[in-house]
Amino acid sequence: MDKLLSNTDKKDTRTRIIEATVKLIDIGGKTAATTRAISEAAEVQAPTIYRLFNDKQGLLDAVANHRLNSYITEKSIRPRHSDPIQDLREGWDIHVSFGLANPEIFEILSGNAMQQQHSSATETGRGLLKEKIAAIAKAGKLKTSEERALNLLTSVGTGTVATLLKQPQEHRDLGLIETAREAVISAITHEPQHTENVTLKSTAITLKASLNQATNLSNGERLLLTELLDRIAK
Repeated sequence: MDKLLSNTDKKDTRTRIIEATVKLIDIGGKTAATTRAISEAAEVQAPTIYRLFNDKQGLLDAVANHRLNSYITEKSIRPRHSDPIQDLREGWDIHVSFGLANPEIFEILSGNAMQQQHSSATETGRGLLKEKIAAIAKAGKLKTSEERALNLLTSVGTGTVATLLKQPQEHRDLGLIETAREAVISAITHEPQHTENVTLKSTAITLKASLNQATNLSNGERLLLTELLDRIAK
């Protein structure tokens, strides 16, 4: 039978279990974090895990919150850009990078969101995003309600990460990050989309769509040109 734990022991044991689970997930994914593996790595008995976290999902939620809290702490101390819209851009890129770097954690957090479960870490993250949106509104650059802006940013941001994670890592369309970001910013602010390389990209897309009309190209030349145009269009 497990010994009763003092409050201090519970905190230390809880931290040890969470950290052990994080390492297992980082090495082998969520499936590697079995109760037996966690017990051995954290040097505790299985009943202790259930006593502290109720069930396996409770432990996974705690692990996700632990990783998310670390991310939010780093994000909150980052110096803000003087332009609130540019500050939002930088925050978006950091958020997407976190999701791509932590696919298992992203999956847990997304599952909780679908079940309308919001952890303290998730709420803190939403609070930081609300502050960025409020700063844009105060600058007179927000053209929709703050609530709609929040919903658009969270839904499109989550969808962007989910879409990229489904793609093979070596073939991920990372240009989607900027395209989705600028589409949302254009929808919620009075600032036009970044036009850098837009003309070149549009031209490449148009040319690729018309390649079949270039009957004087060999199959090899057409394949090579298609590959080059795809690179430009991304």
